[in-house]
Amino acid sequence: MQAIRQTGGGYLRQRRPMRQRLVVLVESMNLFCIGQSRPVMFTLRVWSSVLLCTFCMPVFGRPLSPNAVLTGPSSQKKDAAPVSAQMRLEYQNPVWDGYLADPQVLKTGGEYYAYGTGPEHKGRQFPVLHSKDFANWEFLGNALETLADPKVKAYWAPEVAEKGGRFYLYYAGEYRMRVAVADHPAGPFKDTGRILFPDEPFSIDGHPYRDPKSGKWYLFFAKDFLDQRVGTALAVAELSDDMISITGPVRTVLRAVGDWQIYQRNRTMYGRVFDAWHTVEAPFVVLRDGRYYCFYSGGNWQTPGYGVGFAISDQVTGPYRDEADLEGATVLKSIPGKLIGPGHNSVVLGPDDQTHFIVYHSWNPERTKRQMCLDPIEWTPQGPRADNPARGKRVVILPRSNGGN
Repeated sequence: MQAIRQTGGGYLRQRRPMRQRLVVLVESMNLFCIGQSRPVMFTLRVWSSVLLCTFCMPVFGRPLSPNAVLTGPSSQKKDAAPVSAQMRLEYQNPVWDGYLADPQVLKTGGEYYAYGTGPEHKGRQFPVLHSKDFANWEFLGNALETLADPKVKAYWAPEVAEKGGRFYLYYAGEYRMRVAVADHPAGPFKDTGRILFPDEPFSIDGHPYRDPKSGKWYLFFAKDFLDQRVGTALAVAELSDDMISITGPVRTVLRAVGDWQIYQRNRTMYGRVFDAWHTVEAPFVVLRDGRYYCFYSGGNWQTPGYGVGFAISDQVTGPYRDEADLEGATVLKSIPGKLIGPGHNSVVLGPDDQTHFIVYHSWNPERTKRQMCLDPIEWTPQGPRADNPARGKRVVILPRSNGGN
């Protein structure tokens, strides 16, 4: 026995076969107890416990219980679930003090680029922000070279997609969807000269989306409808492989469903006066748990009633169903003292590559600037919700437990 004790780990290696045989013996004794008289049963159980405690003592000095399972020393580590490292994200809303409405964040090369509607700067449109850590953002300049021919005054809602090492910026110029191209995410982007929906008198808020299921690219956008709940609503068409033209028909994605989406009453449009003009705009699609979630903004962007809702579909092109409370925006809305008119959002994965963040604009207290804000999304049984949205300092621990895919 002295030689065995001196070998340390060898004690377990030499004892293990005996212990295994003893466990089999004890199990046989326990089975034999069935149907025996109480004195016999008591005696056998006592001896089985003595055998286990005497001969099955591990090097740590604690006896094995009668129900213990003998396993190799490394099996627990091998089967243990991996533990995700936590990350503390601190930032300030808004992330930049300048004017940047209708924000979209693109993650490329492990870094983040934000685009939005804003004033012209040095002969270019659409401010661009850059961040390496998702918390600190710097202004790089503007993205799109201002068009000289045709002359375009109104530039709205840019969104950028990356394909094959090139970057495609979709935007509304004079209220019609156009596309520009660049070799770098910060630009400069040059307009292709194409109007993507020449048959539509009004098309804005283009959202390029690559369907993870099929690999196809689609362009969601907003257009006008003059029947049912009259106003602006959502549509989609497939993009060609060149990313600068449309293939296939335009399909309706979502129409207005509630009075909270009214932009203006008694509005004159297309030579007529409509009792109520609705607005459902700014589509952004996320695939989660096999279903497509289409985020949208509703109401009048100039008022506190503006907010973000969502609709769901099993197919990328719809039909989408708004299953939320139709009395108001459910994902994100104004909060007295905290947020004014938040909306026109995009969605991006945070630096943990697990947690979805909603990227949106809200008005400053003076109502002079719409500015870019970030907040994590909580995926609830009732649908996505911006988690405790507010201006000011934000501290978020990542990953979130319900980040989803």
